[in-house]
Amino acid sequence: MAALVAFVVYAAALYFGYVGIGIVPIAVGIALISIWGSYYSSDRIVLTMTGAKLISEEDNPQLFNLVNEMCIASGLPMPKIAVVQDSAPNAFATGRNPEHALIAFTTGILEKMDREQLQGVVAHELAHVANRDTLVSAIAATTAGALALISDLLIRMMWFGGNRRSGNNNSNPLVLIAAFLALILAPIAATLLRSAISRKRESLADATAISFTRNPTGLRRALETLAHDSTVVRQKSTAVAHIWIESPLDHKAASKMFATHPPIQERIELLRQMENGQL
Repeated sequence: MAALVAFVVYAAALYFGYVGIGIVPIAVGIALISIWGSYYSSDRIVLTMTGAKLISEEDNPQLFNLVNEMCIASGLPMPKIAVVQDSAPNAFATGRNPEHALIAFTTGILEKMDREQLQGVVAHELAHVANRDTLVSAIAATTAGALALISDLLIRMMWFGGNRRSGNNNSNPLVLIAAFLALILAPIAATLLRSAISRKRESLADATAISFTRNPTGLRRALETLAHDSTVVRQKSTAVAHIWIESPLDHKAASKMFATHPPIQERIELLRQMENGQL
């Protein structure tokens, strides 16, 4: 991601006739500030974007008991718990580290799944916390977004004649074309990288969850319920699609390369193989 940021800035510098590299540290610094700002406030940002509301143990003692049970099994501290008023079954985890973690459940998943299934879901979300996936996803998602904004701004500047300061580089039309293509393709490359990272972390979370529960059946049954349910969460922004246990957008992806989650049937089949002792 850092290399892509530097690449975009250098391509813009070529286009505008600026051959120095002094602007690159500034651009990377801005990207890092946005990344760490998102990381430290990730729980508040996600709560706002998804409409999740924090609840207390008195609101749902059975859910708190289940989460506490999985915390003991995983050795993690008790996270905050939130609920999203949405009939679609789904859940997510966020927070900058295990000590500031938050797990949210839709009302749909609490209504449609039994204890064994919810145990698998809780273990999956705690696995994200244990594996520091909130940090990884924050860096990947924020940098990809920053690249898209930088590229869009620079393309607009080019479109409106920002290259009128003539220089030696601007006299070569091939350089201009290459720089322009770089600004267009860089956000696509960032999105592909972000999606690939997200898919790997989801697969890792499934495997880690089984190490907590010692029961692949619960998570497998939970994923089957999600696969058979056609409803999707209302808050289905691309900015938070990667945090849900089942992405509300992947079925619309033009290619698996842009999907934030592995195909759910593949995840189910892997868990089935674990049940049968084949993995």
